[in-house]
Amino acid sequence: MDGKNRKDIEVGMEVAIVLKKDQKSGNLTEGVVKTILTKSQYHPHGIKVRLDTGEIGRVKEIFI
Repeated sequence: MDGKNRKDIEVGMEVAIVLKKDQKSGNLTEGVVKTILTKSQYHPHGIKVRLDTGEIGRVKEIFI
């Protein structure tokens, strides 16, 4: 799953996000979803979430 559909993401899931500062390099940050910030059901660049560490970025991978 690539994190573009809101229905695929739940609070407590482990995901990899790209932070705003890492968008050009593509570096991913792993963590656990604390809050889902995107209200729409789909976003072409990934659903925006806040991790339990407080970092905010768009989901690029979902770990199951």
